[in-house]
Amino acid sequence: MSWQRKAWGGTLGFIGFMLSPLSWWNDLFVNVPLAVGAGWLVGLVYPPAFQPAVVLAYWLTNVLGFVLLHKGAQQLLAAKDRKPYSRRALFHDLAVSLAYTLLLVALIKLGLIRPLDQYLSP
Repeated sequence: MSWQRKAWGGTLGFIGFMLSPLSWWNDLFVNVPLAVGAGWLVGLVYPPAFQPAVVLAYWLTNVLGFVLLHKGAQQLLAAKDRKPYSRRALFHDLAVSLAYTLLLVALIKLGLIRPLDQYLSP
């Protein structure tokens, strides 16, 4: 296995870990800010879409994180005849992401996360 392939797998794995909700700190400091930022951008154009945009962006960052983590680990650790990313693994990743998304929706409903203009207005 070449060092380029190992380096690429390590890079994919690191980015995937940073986007996945596998620990409280990277989810709190990476995914939630990315999702809320996307929600703010969408909310500037169409304010009622803030909540759906946050939820969708959060969910997408989680799923992307799991997929990149899995692909990176395959690149880094597996032989040339490695198995492809299975549907079972994808469904597992989707289920975990859905659970975290429900938590984010609850935070929005409780008013702990809101559109940017509501933070800035008196």
